[in-house]
Amino acid sequence: METSLRGLILRMARENPRWGYVRIRGELLKVGYRVSATAIRNLPRRERVGPTSTRSGLGWKAFLRARASAIVVSDFFAVDTVFLRRLYVLLYMEFASRRIVWFAVTDKPDAAWVTQQSRNLAWQLGGSPIRFVVHDHDAKFAGSADAVFRAEGMRVIRTPIAAPRANAHMERQIGSGRRECLDWMLIIGRGHLKWVMREWIAHYNESRPHPSLGLRTPIARSDPVTGGTTVRCRMRLGGLLREYSCAPALAAA
Repeated sequence: METSLRGLILRMARENPRWGYVRIRGELLKVGYRVSATAIRNLPRRERVGPTSTRSGLGWKAFLRARASAIVVSDFFAVDTVFLRRLYVLLYMEFASRRIVWFAVTDKPDAAWVTQQSRNLAWQLGGSPIRFVVHDHDAKFAGSADAVFRAEGMRVIRTPIAAPRANAHMERQIGSGRRECLDWMLIIGRGHLKWVMREWIAHYNESRPHPSLGLRTPIARSDPVTGGTTVRCRMRLGGLLREYSCAPALAAA
């Protein structure tokens, strides 16, 4: 079997995990190749592309891509104050747009508090197409908190155990918030952290370009502007966060 044909078979097997070997054979006939089903079956096995039974399920990445516009992902992270008091931030983010849609801060993230945040988020999302809420196996999410989402017609999906990369987009958001904002701030208390998070999220949603969005912002206000403008800079958090935008040029006197 020539190299180009082997590559084509493997490509079809990887790109179409729900196809069986007979289906691949049929596709090959359409493009002028006659290959036995046995040969098609044996090649992926040698190259460690699993049989149909192990490839047929919708993978996690494929699920996220296919349902991106209907998914909200969530997670906790901790912040320590200058008085060595630990606070917790709960974030909810639209998967497709990377827009933070809700956050809350507490020093006691128990199940009752998380349930109330579920109600707040459900109210915030009223009328939106969100159908899936993704979170980890933290016990605080279980029970009544998830029941709120189910009552709103949303499906709750838990990420695999010990697989932080399954919620990589939220982990990346939290990492950006630490590197660009929180690591440079001395947090005094809960009210101060809420104010800092509010400023960071406004910056993140409205003004921070995202590589995954083609260097646009989650709330798309970054379309290219041409001609007749001057650049102005808005500062948040004492200049820690800077936002550049265009303003109409002053008319000549």
